[in-house]
Amino acid sequence: MEQAEHTQHNFWQLLVVSSLIFGMFFGSGNLIFPVHLGQMAGQHWFSAALGFAVSGSLFPLLAILAVVVTKSDGLYDLAKPVGRHYAAFFLVMVHLTIGPFFGTPRTAATAFQMAAEPFLPQRWTTVGQWLFTAGFFGLAYLIAIHQNSLIKWIGKYLNALFLALLAVIFVVAFCKPMGSLNHTPSVAYQSGATISGLLEGYNTIDAVARLALSVTFVHAVRALGYHDRELTKLTAKAGTLAIVVEVLVYFGLVLLGAFSLGELALSANGGVALSQIVGHYFSNLGTAFLGILVTLGVFTTALGLVTSFAQDFHKLFPKVSYLTWLRTTTIASFLVANVGLDNIIAWSLPVLMLLYPLSLALILVSLTVAKWAHAGLIYKLTIVFTAVPAVLDMLANSPAVVTNWAPIANLLRVYHTYVPFASLGLGWLVPTLAGFTLGIVWGHWRLVAERMTEDV
Repeated sequence: MEQAEHTQHNFWQLLVVSSLIFGMFFGSGNLIFPVHLGQMAGQHWFSAALGFAVSGSLFPLLAILAVVVTKSDGLYDLAKPVGRHYAAFFLVMVHLTIGPFFGTPRTAATAFQMAAEPFLPQRWTTVGQWLFTAGFFGLAYLIAIHQNSLIKWIGKYLNALFLALLAVIFVVAFCKPMGSLNHTPSVAYQSGATISGLLEGYNTIDAVARLALSVTFVHAVRALGYHDRELTKLTAKAGTLAIVVEVLVYFGLVLLGAFSLGELALSANGGVALSQIVGHYFSNLGTAFLGILVTLGVFTTALGLVTSFAQDFHKLFPKVSYLTWLRTTTIASFLVANVGLDNIIAWSLPVLMLLYPLSLALILVSLTVAKWAHAGLIYKLTIVFTAVPAVLDMLANSPAVVTNWAPIANLLRVYHTYVPFASLGLGWLVPTLAGFTLGIVWGHWRLVAERMTEDV
């Protein structure tokens, strides 16, 4: 009897933690980008969705495991083997990107655009946006003050309702599809749809975000009584379950976009596409239904973002309190959110092309060599070899005023010509593996040399 009760308890704990992972990391980008991907990919929707699932689900799961396996108490600890200065730089860059500069404002801007703006007269749009985002971040601040309440708010209430609403859309849309899947893909998806889908997954910011947000997740799970090996085991199980659900949602959203081409033209972005699709099926109620769905999804992400920002910055700058950092990120996010969703998305891509390779390189070394002798050497060489192509990818995706400047244009031409996969946006892949391999060989040679010296 006791064994059965224990098993049932563990099962429910697994579901709660899985829900926490999903709820904290499924935000605005996870909802709107797959729909637009489906429209762009057309008949190649499956290949594109597969690539999107790798960067949008697999990479983030590995990021969570990297934090748990290394027992890092924050992003700074995770990156510290590279060097203290780099760790501080990386922490600040990541948190500014996923926090008040791009990620967190995007949640509120998306919610306003889909939940409030359609119901407002045009003359009230600006005032309405300020009031909506103020209420959005005000509520996030109040909940984030009580860190132990994250399980309750995210794992039990908001997330369950979000999934229920999304399920209704899928059932209705798949029972009455808007058309076939036989549509010509856009240029980028006519060949190499999987790679294009993978790069589109960068826009979710998930792999980068989870390196930082996993700290909040680990604190919440420890509050449930899990530590060390049990924590790692539970995270692996719950993370896998959450990722499976997330992948299913991604494929469903991509299918929605691909089917929609039977009735709709290619939209400017996923938010517009999703709004049109839901409006097609739910008529006058569609806009309100979608608004509730999006607001629930992005609010859970905003909670995790503001909390993690405050935790890590308090650790890096301990003289400033957690509550002060929490107020700082919520106020800054509120201000940036009011520049508009289009501007936020446009300026985030170059930064993501820099941070994604650096994040994936850090995940690689954290999961493989963190406990090795001379691990610091492997960390350093891997990051150094990754940084150069990452900077070049950032420049390649910068505004035209940067890419058209003759020195930059010539540099990028050489980069795309001679570095494998650079023209695809994956120029960091070979250099990262080269730096990782060189670090292992060099570290092994140094270890052998030290042992020989000791023997003498």
